[in-house]
Amino acid sequence: MAERAVGLFSGGLDSLLAAKLLKDQGIEVTGVVFQSPFFGPERALAAADQIGLPLEVRDVTDLILPLVEDPPHGHGKNLNPCIDCHAMMFHEAGRVMEGRGASFLFSGEVLGQRPFSQNYKALLLVARLSGYEGWILRPLSAKLLPRTRPEAEGLVDREELLDIQGRSRSRQMALAYEWGIREYPSPAGGCSLTDPGFAGRLRDLLEHEGALEPRQIELVKLGRHFRLGEHVKVIVGRKHAENVALDALRSTADTRLEVSGVPGPVVLVVGSAGDGDVEMAARLAVRYSDAPVDEEASVVVDRAGEATTLKTSAARDEDLERFRI
Repeated sequence: MAERAVGLFSGGLDSLLAAKLLKDQGIEVTGVVFQSPFFGPERALAAADQIGLPLEVRDVTDLILPLVEDPPHGHGKNLNPCIDCHAMMFHEAGRVMEGRGASFLFSGEVLGQRPFSQNYKALLLVARLSGYEGWILRPLSAKLLPRTRPEAEGLVDREELLDIQGRSRSRQMALAYEWGIREYPSPAGGCSLTDPGFAGRLRDLLEHEGALEPRQIELVKLGRHFRLGEHVKVIVGRKHAENVALDALRSTADTRLEVSGVPGPVVLVVGSAGDGDVEMAARLAVRYSDAPVDEEASVVVDRAGEATTLKTSAARDEDLERFRI
């Protein structure tokens, strides 16, 4: 019977190569992708299909939110708690491994590719924190790392593993060409916590609300954001799809605004809005609508199911700079 392995599989080039490398040794490989508000499974599903890899999708929202709020080992460059997140994912993958009767874990991590989470000490720390120290193989950099138990026990052939390190992807791209892997995503576009704009909005949410909730995070992904007060934020849709999404995410406590008679954004005021906050939100609605900039416009304001009309002019440039997140 072939050995079995379970790997963290993001669908990026490195995880594709790691899985293919082990499959070529005759190992029965299963991938696991962890879904959360910050990372979807779509590209992993497409990549797994490309190499015939069985893939399990697991939602870890309840596990990742506390790590984003207060990571024991700190954030990376933006709001990414990569060390604690990777340890958590390996721990959860270990449960999959045990349930499937597999022998070890693996990932596509490359030594030195990311300065915060993939330096030598960080890779060893993640393995220890996961609870599966010694059983985590990084095939692409294995020859540069301590020998793992799968290698020591002959479950994999260490001589067939690689010694890739650093941020260049030239060796990976050459291997992909050699192995017939033609489609793979660029390095960017994975976890949204590494995106500076998204992370800035999320940090603002943490500073003012103290905790993260899934609806709030989905709202962070949409529109233009303006902070009017400690617990009052305005979100302005940028296109039709965002307007629809804002309406779908609206709660009964949110105030909804829209300019009457001309194309424009859906505007949500999230939080305990006073009359002054609603007035500024209305001015933002006019500013980003097709209403003439030098005339007042009528804005329909829906608060708790009661609609009223407010006539106001567009917000000024200094208002945008003052309140923009």
